[in-house]
Amino acid sequence: MTTDIRTVMNPRALLLTIFLLQFLVALDVALLNVALPAIASDLAFTQTGLQWVVNGYLLTFAGLMLLGGRLGDLWGRRRIVVTGLGLFIAFSVIGTVAWSAGSLVAARAGQGVAAALIAPASLALVAANFTEGPLRRRALGLWGMAGAGGGALGVVLSGILVQAFGWRSVLAVNIPIAAVAVFAALRGVPTRERGTAREPLDVTGALLVTAALSVLVYAVAEGGENGWGSGITISRLAVALVLLAAFVLVESRTSHPLMPLRLFRVRSLVGANAFGFLLSAGQLAAFYFCSLYMQQVWGLRPSTAGLLFLPFSVCVVLGIKLAQQLSSVLGVRNTLLVHGLLGAIGLAWFSRMPRDFAFWTGVVGPSLFAAVGIGGCLVLLGGAGTSGVPAHDAGIASGVLNSSRQLGGTIGLAALVTIAADTTSGAGGDVTAALGAGYRAGLGIGAVLLAVGAVLGYLLIPGRSKARD
Repeated sequence: MTTDIRTVMNPRALLLTIFLLQFLVALDVALLNVALPAIASDLAFTQTGLQWVVNGYLLTFAGLMLLGGRLGDLWGRRRIVVTGLGLFIAFSVIGTVAWSAGSLVAARAGQGVAAALIAPASLALVAANFTEGPLRRRALGLWGMAGAGGGALGVVLSGILVQAFGWRSVLAVNIPIAAVAVFAALRGVPTRERGTAREPLDVTGALLVTAALSVLVYAVAEGGENGWGSGITISRLAVALVLLAAFVLVESRTSHPLMPLRLFRVRSLVGANAFGFLLSAGQLAAFYFCSLYMQQVWGLRPSTAGLLFLPFSVCVVLGIKLAQQLSSVLGVRNTLLVHGLLGAIGLAWFSRMPRDFAFWTGVVGPSLFAAVGIGGCLVLLGGAGTSGVPAHDAGIASGVLNSSRQLGGTIGLAALVTIAADTTSGAGGDVTAALGAGYRAGLGIGAVLLAVGAVLGYLLIPGRSKARD
């Protein structure tokens, strides 16, 4: 059962909480992209080790997401949100004062643990506290805008902060945002939500899925360095698959599963997860490779590179508005296809970035297509991923969707970094030109992944609704 916004004790504080939780998670991933070269120089990261600044966060984030979502369903989202935000503040402080590459990666992993608690709650709060219709669409729009806008704004702020205050400031900026979110959550999130269930926690399932996803992410992230066909990579992937199989077996037999397998009979959830996985791979690749291309190929300062993401940030808002209007006419499935293909066109255009700086053809043009497409997809995926899911399963459904997106980002980035590195090493000649060739290759494959995801979403998501979610 869901409640109407008018029954919530403080509707504005609840909406602010939903926005800030999603915004904080998206912002934190994107903030470090432009700062990566400065971090690598200051803390002596290797080229392959640098990706762990991103993947260290994503590994724990993805590994613990299902558990975080279910804990919110069982123990109450207010408690889980406040705990997660407290952890986020603590690990942001550690990251700000990091003294070595290892300490920074450890702090990022801790932030991932905290994010695994708060990210599923952001979407679950929408599903559990808003009825179907305009009010829920408004809340979902706010959730989608926070995710897309936080990611885009994070890249812009990253360059400015790095240039003005150093790379440590990109971690410190999370602290006041998280503090405001704690205040909003205490005022806006109900102490006892309808839809929360008093059931025992599936500890065995939680341990199995956390171990499985963590091993999977680690195997993929290290696959480029060890070799995809090496014995150690194959053995790690095999262990992950065995753990996942054991998890599915346990979930099919326990009376109170961490992830009820019946949820996968909801076609919209399956389609949204398939699309979200591939969308995140392309989105994260765009931020990662474009920021490096601007600094290492075009030779721009971090602050300038960050400001060049402003067109993307502006166009994300345009994409969200357009998607909300189109979905009421075309339906969610058709609108996702349109925006997914627009995003793929944008990434394909980015993969043709010129050797020398070009504002209109190298930045504004591809940003328009990529941001409108990706922004529109993000705002609709939240509704599609929770449509038809009971309120008492809203947290786990949100956790599944967020896990798919984070796994897509982690696995996709690791694979695309490997492709980019192989392309660079095979290019020969001028080092800068070789780097550019590698980054363009990664962006091109990202465009293909996004297009495939759009088609999969179209085939899997039911076409009966016109954005009633």
